[in-house]
Amino acid sequence: YPTWKRTLTRRAREAQTNRFCKAQAIQRRLEEIEVTFRELEQQGIKLEKSLRDERSQARDEQATMSPTAGVGVSALLTPPCLCHPVGTPADKKTQWMNQLLYLVQKKNSLMNEESDLMIAVQELKLEQQQWKLDQKLRYYLNREESLKTPEDHAAEQEILAQLVDVVNKRNALIQIQEEKRLSEL
Repeated sequence: YPTWKRTLTRRAREAQTNRFCKAQAIQRRLEEIEVTFRELEQQGIKLEKSLRDERSQARDEQATMSPTAGVGVSALLTPPCLCHPVGTPADKKTQWMNQLLYLVQKKNSLMNEESDLMIAVQELKLEQQQWKLDQKLRYYLNREESLKTPEDHAAEQEILAQLVDVVNKRNALIQIQEEKRLSEL
């Protein structure tokens, strides 16, 4: 077994191991993103509930307001506490809305990351497919030309066509990534 064949085999194994490790890392991150999505969803539900409760509470307070002062009865009975300032309902609502907007931004960020990871998964699949086609093509190219049958020539041409198709698909993925990167600037 010549040295160059052992080197090619070793490099192919290393490349395959690297692809496998990348795929595992991507899968783990996708699972983490899914968990974070669920957590953000729960936080969003709590915030929406707080906003709805605040609206209904504000309606109830408007119904119990003194017609002459325009101040809620509860505000007249409880003095303001300087050590723990309580925000007005409007302040609370603004704070909750800001938190809700933050959750939406976080979710959008995670969706972008998930999209990038899905592209990376497709790229790994195409890389694996290209590697397999390279191996098949190498088999045919290493054969003596005088020993090749017409079927061998046809198979070689088919593999070349498939290889070009895979390279074009990989190129399209790179273009998608580049367009996405440029649109984010």
